[in-house]
Amino acid sequence: MKKIKDLLSGLNGKMIQGSDAGEITELVYDSRNIVPGCAFVCLKGASFDGHDYAEQAAVEGAAILITEKEVDLGDSGSDIAVYQVGDTRLALAELSAAYFDYPARKLKVVGVTGTKGKTTTTFMIKAILEDAGHDVGLIGTIGTMIHGHMTPGSNTTPESYMIQKAFRDMVDSGCDTCVMEVSSQGLKMHRVAAIPFEIGVFTNLSPDHIGPNEHASFEEYLECKAMLFNMCKIGIFNGDDPHFREISKNATSTVETFGMKEGDDLRASNLSLIHKPGYLGIEFDLSGLINAHVDVDQPGKFSVYNALAAAAVARHFDVPVEDIKKALHTIQVKGRIEIVPVSDHFSLMIDYAHNAVALESLLRTLKDYKPKRLVTVFGCGGNRSKLRRYEMGEVSGKLSDFTIITSDNPRFEEPAAIMQDIETGMKKTDGKYIMIEDRKEAIRYAIEHGREGDVIILAGKGHEDYQEIRGVKHPMDERELIREVLEELKQEGKTV
Repeated sequence: MKKIKDLLSGLNGKMIQGSDAGEITELVYDSRNIVPGCAFVCLKGASFDGHDYAEQAAVEGAAILITEKEVDLGDSGSDIAVYQVGDTRLALAELSAAYFDYPARKLKVVGVTGTKGKTTTTFMIKAILEDAGHDVGLIGTIGTMIHGHMTPGSNTTPESYMIQKAFRDMVDSGCDTCVMEVSSQGLKMHRVAAIPFEIGVFTNLSPDHIGPNEHASFEEYLECKAMLFNMCKIGIFNGDDPHFREISKNATSTVETFGMKEGDDLRASNLSLIHKPGYLGIEFDLSGLINAHVDVDQPGKFSVYNALAAAAVARHFDVPVEDIKKALHTIQVKGRIEIVPVSDHFSLMIDYAHNAVALESLLRTLKDYKPKRLVTVFGCGGNRSKLRRYEMGEVSGKLSDFTIITSDNPRFEEPAAIMQDIETGMKKTDGKYIMIEDRKEAIRYAIEHGREGDVIILAGKGHEDYQEIRGVKHPMDERELIREVLEELKQEGKTV
């Protein structure tokens, strides 16, 4: 039970009816969860408006409504308190922090924002800090992780109530730090308001999430990303990104940079690719704020930037250089350039690349390793833009030596129709391809036909362990599929 007066003390609003006397049983923002005595926060969404459920909340015995406009309470609303604010999403963030007794104040919270690299960077930071003895929770695309237990999430940055609940669970479990991905939507919709960030990290910026239900323009997208650096004490930026100046110009945090050019506070130089059977990595020298030679068990230049960001954060936790080097050498992030040992003759990896920008970046990175062939296995999600399918088909056709078009999450569409859309883009190129609808069979084909020196990439699913078909999520983990394929080939007397 929480006193209404205490919850409202941090809000800037006014009581429209009733009083702030009494207590609430729960804090609720979903009309399906209304219970007697709760505080119901009326949120406006893309396809719903919580204000439309105000009368329902009154009928079902809510103690108080938090609104941002007038509501119709019918004949049942005379006894309910109504408190009006300028923005109920901002209010929910502040109410949630108070409801869970401000748990973030007992954590050092590190927020990572950017178009690409957020997930890998957060896992790198977590690994380094844990090696140094910190107890670290994580919130991001893959879910919320506390002491190795993962709770799947639906958004990169969850709703503010869920964030504060996770903070509370972390504190109660003994965590001293939380590393979290901070999406542009999370910033725009105030999901991360009321969080006292210790450090904010900017990875990079490219056009993404522009659309009717996301950001109206690239300018708005950039402005939302920049909000993080007015919410943290220390801002750590990719100084090589072309948008660095723009995104940092109004930062109220201190500004620190990482990159590969003179003037960056933490610099990487003398990059060298590592390519051994079944293994791809990169090594480089660190200079500036940290001086060391580092090798990372992930391929490509973007892995260097992720490692730089993680090392820059670790420095503010006084992590010894040797601990930073050790963690970066052993880091593996599920579904992010995740190398799966299959053969001594070729390399196979799983990655979440599920749009043309991400796929092109990944394939260009892998081509730097000069594989005998670059083989890409991918599909596209149903009930999503057809343009994405055309673009991904064209990218793979141009950059892969061979493509296996398969099924991803068809949702409510026919997999064959999605694959035909991908083929439309593929046919704009001279790329060689085959179409195999069953994803396990597609993976088997790739492994069975793998050649000496090949690099095979399974793109699109990444960390996901399901396949969504007609509204149902069926268990499907590519790691399991790979194990099954290898066992079947072994039983058939075939080697890879």
